[in-house]
Amino acid sequence: MRTYNLYPMNEMYQPEKNDKFTFGLWTVGNPGGDPFGLPTREKINPVQIVHGLAECGAYGVNLHDNDLIPFGCSQKEKQAVVGKFKEALKETGLKVPMATTNLFHHPVFKDGAFTSSNPEIRAFALQKSMQSISMGVELGAETIVFWGGREGAETDSGKDPRDAIGWYRDAINFLSHWVNDQGWNLKFALEAKPNEPRGDIYYPTTGSMLHFISTLDKPEMCGVNPEVAHENMTGLSMVFAVAQAMEASKLFHIDLNAQKIGRYDQDLRFGSEDIKGAFFLVRLLEGCGGYPKYDGPKHFDAHAYRTESQEGVWDFAKGCMRTYKMLAEKANSFNNDPEVKEILLKNHSDSNNLSGILSYSKENAEAIRSMNANPEKLSKAGLQYEKLDQIAVEHIMGTR
Repeated sequence: MRTYNLYPMNEMYQPEKNDKFTFGLWTVGNPGGDPFGLPTREKINPVQIVHGLAECGAYGVNLHDNDLIPFGCSQKEKQAVVGKFKEALKETGLKVPMATTNLFHHPVFKDGAFTSSNPEIRAFALQKSMQSISMGVELGAETIVFWGGREGAETDSGKDPRDAIGWYRDAINFLSHWVNDQGWNLKFALEAKPNEPRGDIYYPTTGSMLHFISTLDKPEMCGVNPEVAHENMTGLSMVFAVAQAMEASKLFHIDLNAQKIGRYDQDLRFGSEDIKGAFFLVRLLEGCGGYPKYDGPKHFDAHAYRTESQEGVWDFAKGCMRTYKMLAEKANSFNNDPEVKEILLKNHSDSNNLSGILSYSKENAEAIRSMNANPEKLSKAGLQYEKLDQIAVEHIMGTR
């Protein structure tokens, strides 16, 4: 096995198995092509990817069905490919925590998969998903992600969005009932995105996806898979999206990367843009304010710059994990900072014991009606958010 030449790393920030860092076959396997140019590096096969990720210290590898099995592959060919992949997993100890179905690449899905106007295509999308889920189960996946990359439109003249939404619901309901009939204990994680590759995509945000889940037959088995780039593309807050998912106990999976606001979906190395946003996201995931930490896989849905050779791809993978570990350390130091604790304690103090009357009852309503509030006095108190934010920056910069 080749030893990859990676930059030296401080032992403190070496990835460990309990970090549950994962990458997709499509992320480190990205050959550096884009809509305007050919690939800049050779494509490596799934077995090479597994061994390379193991050397980098990753916990697991995720995949679309066609990342491993070429579209239209025969059953015999499929068995041979899966067999070699499982052997690589056994040799390295890597897990496959998540699997997903590619319902966006083939031209048959040009008008959507679950939301195609053609019911035969919708049926084919279900069949492909069933085959993909079965393979995921064989590989040990516990979570199935659904990203509706083609579930959208460039013009609303072609179909009524209410029909498409209904077809989308029918598909998730169908697959959840089918999985239940197989006796598999799987979780579905639905991934939102506002646009690209379609002009607009149904359920464009994590919040809208959470509502969609509430309308399903089996909402208990469905959660969300927020992605930094997908929330940030249009200027939304990934921290708010993840907080909403966590508060609803629906954060089933997460995609970590980086993104410049207003750009195409860049899938940059985690933490390479908006380091303060990444800091507050990691703080949320690692537990703050008395809330438990997120204990699921931390998936880096990103890829190396097009400028990189294969050696640079492994630099990229290690960089994602290293940055997360450093930010987790900084978040912990911020949480434990005495000045931070003092300011937050003061801002959240309840000197008049009013917290107990803020949930509704007839008695509490009467108490609220009769309370003697002084808005002029209340408005004069400063919250020291400037100081808190500066303290966060100083922790991030390593000067505090």
